[in-house]
Amino acid sequence: MRLFGLMGIISLLLAAGGCGSAVDETTLDSGPTFARDIAPIIHSNCTPCHRPGTAAPFNLITYRDVSKRSKMIKYVTGKRYMPPWPANPSYRSFIGEKFLTDDQIKLIAQWHDAGAPRGNPDLEPDTPSYPIAGFLGEPDLQLPVEPFLVQGNNRDKFMMVKVPYELPSDTFVRVAEFVPGGATLVHHMNGHLIKYAKGAKSNVFGGMRLVDTEAFTDPEAFEKLDLRNDDGTFPYLKPLVCNYLPGVEAAVYPEGIGGFTLPEKGVFLINDMHYAPSSVEAWDSSYINLFFSPIPPERPTLELQMGTLGVSEIEPPLVIPPDTVMTFITEAQVNEDLSLVTLNPHMHLLGKEMIAFAITPSRDTIPLIHIPKWDFHWQYYYTFEHLLHIPKGSIIHVEATFDNTRQNPDNPYDPPRTVAERDGSMRTTDEMLQFIITFLPYEPGDEHISLRASL
Repeated sequence: MRLFGLMGIISLLLAAGGCGSAVDETTLDSGPTFARDIAPIIHSNCTPCHRPGTAAPFNLITYRDVSKRSKMIKYVTGKRYMPPWPANPSYRSFIGEKFLTDDQIKLIAQWHDAGAPRGNPDLEPDTPSYPIAGFLGEPDLQLPVEPFLVQGNNRDKFMMVKVPYELPSDTFVRVAEFVPGGATLVHHMNGHLIKYAKGAKSNVFGGMRLVDTEAFTDPEAFEKLDLRNDDGTFPYLKPLVCNYLPGVEAAVYPEGIGGFTLPEKGVFLINDMHYAPSSVEAWDSSYINLFFSPIPPERPTLELQMGTLGVSEIEPPLVIPPDTVMTFITEAQVNEDLSLVTLNPHMHLLGKEMIAFAITPSRDTIPLIHIPKWDFHWQYYYTFEHLLHIPKGSIIHVEATFDNTRQNPDNPYDPPRTVAERDGSMRTTDEMLQFIITFLPYEPGDEHISLRASL
């Protein structure tokens, strides 16, 4: 569940009671029941986050869990606050959508209004089983991130973090999953892999593990983390092997697509571990789960970043005066045939709406994504159901609307003030417009390759 903004509503609803009067848990199936109708909806859309070891404030697994909160569930699903899925499913479908149909929302409301009957317990589906933490199961290797004490001073905090390791030999990795120790504290991270050639680095565990990027420049931070080869040269860095944003689950692609080779000695470098403003002092003890593969990464993924810090300009420049709602555009032409894998749209607190599509040389339009109600607190990597072919010469067009008025409840300033892009600043009170595309060079038949996969 989203932990921002809804907690006041949730508290009031819980105080008012969940189901109303007591019900007979063996009530049979004259109307919607938990056993037959509600449990499958909850287990598919709510339980993955509402379970032990996650950031959600309570469990939604058993009949008791769900029935005592039926009033709240009716409210938040009716308002489409929950489950959080910002993308418009009628514009483009993605893997892992957590989106309720109108009929499902109506069914939940009817069930609550009828007293939240359980129905026949023998008809209840099996309780889903999940890993203790994370989403992908037991990893082959877990690397702890140095614990960090987040001050409760309501300020953004950015750290550069070193996560060293040593293995007996080079190893293929299918996916790296970042698991935040404090999911309400970690807003995002971008993890790179530093690969040391054999004999180039005697001790990968030397140097500091955490450096405050506000206190030191990047070169100073690199020195404090002791990242250079023993001879003073810089090692090879493979960018963006691991990412995290609120709501993100690490994407698992079919064998041979994506992944990377892990050298026997190396370092995961988190160059922007962003801790969101918090009023509570708390420790974060995050970690990285690695899942190995016997198959080498035959088709490693590549990235195209548009907008802020990317290959395309934003028009007009991203400056949003107070008391305005403005739309900005960024475009990029692709110079080769691409097979799109995943999209990651990104804005900050003033974001209102984003839409992206490709225009082919033959003037056909390929829908990519539409987010009608941007929510800074839920940002995903959206994975296509099949590799999506974008022909050479196509123009990828992105439109983003920002709301810098008092009507925007997430506006960080009251009264509103001018907010702009500031040298790629990731502070939540500055703004960004980014559109990140994960892709493969196109090969004939790619459009028939399903991206649904599991470990």
